[in-house]
Amino acid sequence: MPAKQILYTGRVQGVGFRYTTKQIASGYEVTGSVRNLPDGRVELKAMSFDLDELDAFLTAIDESNLGSLIKEREVLSIPAMTGVRGFSIER
Repeated sequence: MPAKQILYTGRVQGVGFRYTTKQIASGYEVTGSVRNLPDGRVELKAMSFDLDELDAFLTAIDESNLGSLIKEREVLSIPAMTGVRGFSIER
């Protein structure tokens, strides 16, 4: 199962980034989580049974109103996450 970790840099905290990402995720067959990092970045971990679905979800984030707030994104392939259901905001 394809899984990715994306680290977003820019004006990504205090602007509803996590909430909007969760809303976007509801339109896709993805599971995972999003959280703020202490250094000001946002970390997204997501997986799907279909790589195209996962890529479409990530593209939808970039094309949403969040896209203008993102300065950089670091995308890493990670092992499939176990025990993850749905898409959540981590605190």
